[in-house]
Amino acid sequence: MNRSLTPLAERLRPDSLKDYIGQEHLVGEGAILKRAIDAGRIPSMIFWGPPGVGKTTLAFIISKQINRNFYTLSAVSSGVKDVRDVIERARMLPMAPVLFIDEIHRFSKSQQDSLLAAVEKGLITLIGATTENPSFEVISPLLSRCQVYVLKSLEINHLEALTETALKVLQKDYSKDIELREQEALLQISGGDARRLLNAIELVVDVLNEENETAKTIVITNEATKRCIQQNLVKYDKKGEMHYDVISAFIKSLRGSDPNAAVYYLARMVEAGEDPLFIARRMLILASEDIGNANPNALLLANSCFDAVQKIGWPESRIILSQTAIYLAASAKSNASYQAINLAQEVVKKTGDLSVPLHLRNAPTRLMKDLGYGESYKYAHSYEGNFVEQEFLPDSISGQKFYDPGNNPRENELREALQKRWKKKYGY
Repeated sequence: MNRSLTPLAERLRPDSLKDYIGQEHLVGEGAILKRAIDAGRIPSMIFWGPPGVGKTTLAFIISKQINRNFYTLSAVSSGVKDVRDVIERARMLPMAPVLFIDEIHRFSKSQQDSLLAAVEKGLITLIGATTENPSFEVISPLLSRCQVYVLKSLEINHLEALTETALKVLQKDYSKDIELREQEALLQISGGDARRLLNAIELVVDVLNEENETAKTIVITNEATKRCIQQNLVKYDKKGEMHYDVISAFIKSLRGSDPNAAVYYLARMVEAGEDPLFIARRMLILASEDIGNANPNALLLANSCFDAVQKIGWPESRIILSQTAIYLAASAKSNASYQAINLAQEVVKKTGDLSVPLHLRNAPTRLMKDLGYGESYKYAHSYEGNFVEQEFLPDSISGQKFYDPGNNPRENELREALQKRWKKKYGY
């Protein structure tokens, strides 16, 4: 056996677009980024997408194809001094180098500010990678100077191609045949993450080989894959590849009203060094999506939590996150507001831009008044109880109910109020 010590995922990292797998919407023939690369004129850009989809690899390939120096920094371990060092080196080069910053969402405002002048003057071509929405995580001045490209999770055909390549390499490493009898478990474990898939394949093959070193063939089945991964979970997850599984379990525990499980998964994230703002943001979303008007205070507390975490940081913010998580988990639940906007969007997509009833239209000109704009509109505050029945929806969807209150004390009160006002119109 002549096995390399370099991780399989690193050995299989492509260095040209022809070997790059996935993201055809960006780098396929005729795609927008492919045309820019071929022309040798690339803007500063932000790659936004889940882990393991090729953000770092694509940045390296771009720098190589346009023949530029390539510098890479991690926002986790780098600061303003590191950025300035790269900028000073860039001043000495004939062409702007590519500066790749992984996890750019972890850079503070001052750290991002340090990039602005160099990006604007063209001293560097910035490529930032983030798993978080750059609209929230990248400062507006920097974002306005960058093109944002969304990278997608890899599809099954991409993962199958990677698996085939990986097994060919491992067969040479182990000097054995490797039979992939079943691959569903590997694909499921990967979650569309190439690095995670390759790490899993490498681990499974290594464990199966150790279990039977005299066997001429290593046989991979779904059962064997699950067993190997479960037995070596710490080894498999040493680089935080369970990040999305843990946040998923955390959110589902909150939604499922289990404060004990929620605090456990919160502790997992705290110990792993997760970004506290990432946790706070997910709770802020849940407060509206899964609690909503069953307990409007949940949104207020979650928002206060987000603000407090921004001010405090680790380690004290873990207490605020814990308090909020426990409150959200113990709260009454309703996804009625979430369902309402989903249904409303579906109707809008199907029906298009329906005409707004004339009595609801604004009438800033004489002509509009003559055409009946705003005529017959009834001002609610002029009536008893600040309510008068009138039509607010377009004629073709009159009576369509989007908001259906959940079955909890607060929304039951809302349902009764709506029944009193609208009688049978919306079926409350």
